[in-house]
Amino acid sequence: MISPRSQADQKTKPKEEPNTTGHSWDGIREYDNPLPRWWLWIFYATIIWSVIYMVVYPSWPLLKEATPGLLGYSSRAEFDKTTKDFAAVTAALDARLVTTDLSAIHADPELAQYASSGGAAVFRTYCSQCHGSGAAGSKGYPNLLDDDWLWGGSFDEIYQTIRYGVRSDFDDTRYSEMPAFGDLLESHELDQVKHYVMSLSGGLHNAALAPAGKQVFQDNCADCHGENGQGNREFGAPNLTDKVWLYDQDQSGVLATIANSRFGIMPGWQDKLTEAELRQVTYYVHQLGGGE
Repeated sequence: MISPRSQADQKTKPKEEPNTTGHSWDGIREYDNPLPRWWLWIFYATIIWSVIYMVVYPSWPLLKEATPGLLGYSSRAEFDKTTKDFAAVTAALDARLVTTDLSAIHADPELAQYASSGGAAVFRTYCSQCHGSGAAGSKGYPNLLDDDWLWGGSFDEIYQTIRYGVRSDFDDTRYSEMPAFGDLLESHELDQVKHYVMSLSGGLHNAALAPAGKQVFQDNCADCHGENGQGNREFGAPNLTDKVWLYDQDQSGVLATIANSRFGIMPGWQDKLTEAELRQVTYYVHQLGGGE
């Protein structure tokens, strides 16, 4: 039992100042209290675990590779095994895909699903950087969702474009080259044909200059784009009468194209993709909405 005297002593005894680090912010002092023991043990355990991990698994980088670790684990080897296992599972479907005509794939629901999902994966890996994740394209990169095709939108035409590319190093690549008419025409002729080209799709143009531009067009451009400007897939010459533009569609952009030409390049994927992957991505692009 505590006596009344001791209780009084406790009430009058001044509180001791807590230990602090000496730091103070706006009158707020930082206590220098010991860390909880449980927290310290967890901290020590993580240190021990890290040492064990560095010994057992690859961790320390060397000049050519990391230390192999006692277990000899390799994420690359694990990936290769997973890839081989997946290839073994899909080998039968790949064989069917390779031997089935592209236009007949849709008649086999299982094969069509496999081609579509596989083609989407191939597209996201290799094609989306230029054509966009949704295949809507951008300036200089065709929109694959519409039905406007420079080289044709059938299964076989899409397949050839993907396999051999456009203006690539393959012998069977799609190839065309538009002259830079800035070196061939006078400035007033460039201005005239610019307004004529703009008039073909109903763009903003000078109606007084367009008729003269039509003659310039017939003399210099009609061989590829056609007499009416509707394009020619044999040469990859775009249709100038629609409102689908690969580059800028204003007057300055059209003039730049006429004067300086364009020479976009698409790589051929023959050496990077398997035959099954080529056919998958062909089927995927075709079924996006604009295939013929």
